[in-house]
Amino acid sequence: MELVTEAVIHDSKTAGDFAKELQLLLRYLEASEANMEQGQMRVEANISVSKDVTNLGVKVEVKNLNSFRSVEKAIEFEKNRQLEALEKGEEIIQETRGWDESKQETFSQRKKESSHDYRYFPDPDLPKLFIKQESDFNDLASTLPELPWQRRTRLATDFGLKSEDIEMYVTDQALGNYLELIASDLKGDKISIQLASNYLTSDLASQRKIKSDLVFPPVQNFGALIKMIMAKEVSSRAAKDILMIMLTKGGEPRVIAEAKNWLQVHDESAVAEIVEAVITEWPAVFSDFANGKTASLQFLIGQGMKKGQGSANPELLKKIFIDRIDSKK
Repeated sequence: MELVTEAVIHDSKTAGDFAKELQLLLRYLEASEANMEQGQMRVEANISVSKDVTNLGVKVEVKNLNSFRSVEKAIEFEKNRQLEALEKGEEIIQETRGWDESKQETFSQRKKESSHDYRYFPDPDLPKLFIKQESDFNDLASTLPELPWQRRTRLATDFGLKSEDIEMYVTDQALGNYLELIASDLKGDKISIQLASNYLTSDLASQRKIKSDLVFPPVQNFGALIKMIMAKEVSSRAAKDILMIMLTKGGEPRVIAEAKNWLQVHDESAVAEIVEAVITEWPAVFSDFANGKTASLQFLIGQGMKKGQGSANPELLKKIFIDRIDSKK
């Protein structure tokens, strides 16, 4: 299958973006995986430059580009080569060129004077195909799956996700489908879904780079972890550690949190004991905080989290540290 665009692309980045979007479209339609590295998709760029903005210049075709990076690099090089030639008063020759990846430059393969050089002829084994004008293309469109640009719009509208996260979900369909299941488990709550997205696009995505065949945790387990964070039952630090265990060993988040003593303590008397221990160990830092050095508070809270092995609620720690200062006034 070959697709030819009109001469409406005017820069290398747009050409590269178009090729990427075409690859996505083919994948969403399940027409092909369109892996360029495996030869399932190739780009052939026709480049021309002209001093006259109303007319196209002489076309030069760069054949068999096998990566999006090569598409952009080849177009950029060829554009500059032709511009330099025109500035020197040289003639641009219609030809086919290749791309030398090691030299990062195009090279001449064969000259062509006109389309007749392609030597087109009808294949007797391929009958003509007539598409009926009365075909209802609206019916055909209704059978199509959700397309990449439609998914971008829906993820932004329904979940309010960041554009860079949306692009990751559109490009990585497996990750995108997993997010959709998580969103359903979280009953469509935007704040919870956005929190889940943060963990998916950072912690989970980074592990997938290390292990390409990484198995996603069961949806209900991942959803349960997000609900625990939202309920402040575990800290964000503990949540990252729990997720790592879920990814490497499996298990339910609450069971893991209980076994590791990571469930946050909301008992004020228990947290107060941790605060007293921190003040005893770091009296000078507490004195700095009492004298107006607000940056010292974060250090004290960090020490409290450390003593509580991540179980002390940081907001409660903050409150009690402040109360201890107020009680001395």
